[in-house]
Amino acid sequence: MVLVGASGAGKSVWARDHYRAQEIVSSDDLRGVVGSGRHDLDATDDAFALLDRIVAARAGRGLTVVVDTLGLDADRRRGYLAVAREAGLPAVAVRFDTPAELCRARNAARDRPVPAPALAGQLRRAGEVAAELDGEGWDLVVTVTADAPRDDAVATPAAPAADTPGERQVILQVSRFPWGDDPAGWLKEVALAADDAGFAGLALMDHLIQIPQVGRAWDPIPEPFTTLGMIAGLGTGLRLGPLCTPVTFRRGGIIAKSVATLDVLSGGRAFVGIGAGWFGREHEVHGLAFPGPKERLDELERAIETIRALWAPGTKAYSGDRVELPETTSYPRPAGRPEIVVGGSGDRSLRIAAALGDACNLRTDDGFDERLAVFEKHRDRTGRDVAVTVLDLPIVGRDRDDVWRRVERARGNATAAAYARKHHAATAEQTALRYRELFDRGVRTVFVAVQDLASPDDVRALAPIAAP
Repeated sequence: MVLVGASGAGKSVWARDHYRAQEIVSSDDLRGVVGSGRHDLDATDDAFALLDRIVAARAGRGLTVVVDTLGLDADRRRGYLAVAREAGLPAVAVRFDTPAELCRARNAARDRPVPAPALAGQLRRAGEVAAELDGEGWDLVVTVTADAPRDDAVATPAAPAADTPGERQVILQVSRFPWGDDPAGWLKEVALAADDAGFAGLALMDHLIQIPQVGRAWDPIPEPFTTLGMIAGLGTGLRLGPLCTPVTFRRGGIIAKSVATLDVLSGGRAFVGIGAGWFGREHEVHGLAFPGPKERLDELERAIETIRALWAPGTKAYSGDRVELPETTSYPRPAGRPEIVVGGSGDRSLRIAAALGDACNLRTDDGFDERLAVFEKHRDRTGRDVAVTVLDLPIVGRDRDDVWRRVERARGNATAAAYARKHHAATAEQTALRYRELFDRGVRTVFVAVQDLASPDDVRALAPIAAP
């Protein structure tokens, strides 16, 4: 990102408002490093030599670079553009359209003002730059005006109105449980904080051992239906359910019974994420069979059909495509109509979701666009109205510095830029904007599992994404 404007246009203030100090490379600041101060013009050549090295090094690591110079030299701008292209980064020019009188007034108030003839030349040059930028090949040219609110440089779409109640919602998935000596108290406080923050619901993973993507095998991971039953008694408005429960250690009839009970206890607020299972270790440890992919997916189809049969009115026998039941006596029946959300990324899982599910849950990591396109083709063939939900695993910070602290803690041996991209590292406000984009693409529900969530305060800090 290259800032372009005369002295006094507001470039440095804007940069500090929007970016971390480490992301901004300022020629004035570097004069102070290699010279006697920020206005030591004798140090200009050394300062720009150092600036160019820093820009190239950060770009080479895929990190954000904000170049805070005048930006009025076309050859130097094109050089920064070439660095971005070589690094595979998007290149943005930010032009400051600040009235000349305001630039002069700001300059006059400085301890070391730019000489009037030099500023006059900068202002003339700034007036010529707009046309040049349009022809230089930038991915985006943004104009910041002096009258506009500082955030106007970033387009902020209006929040889309929900089509119907319950649509376009964000549900918090809790996957880590650092509950110390008070498991029940920690869970209650987290659930109440989620309700206060405005989340539409709360989901729990269904695993017998904590998965390696989240924590250590000996970290606690509670049985979800027991835990959700406790949370149902708190009197919140949260929707509740597992995401996802495997059919390899819960057969369809047991899932039907558990979800129906949760729905009754929560006043019709239950849902169920369901999948074929994938974590072989947890099955072996608990003495459970773990068949091959075909058998597991066959069972997933049978489970969904069984669940629907046992939730239907009456107690008559059921004869379906995959399941034969001598009777369908299973009480209590759900108080409402729990949504069946089918998880999985393989082609057959997506076909099962399109044919049998109420929703298809996709991960927002690499390959999301391709999986969504495959699912939409299967859904189009069925003609069914099946929703799209997503599971998002972001790093969310209170501000840009907090975001990068969290990235550094979590990235291990991965490069910071790659890890941040993979995990959508951003502030809560930026994450809310990304969720609006997902909603605009047809996603109805976002299940968000923040990686380092540890306390009710962490949940409350997510309020901007709870109702984006």
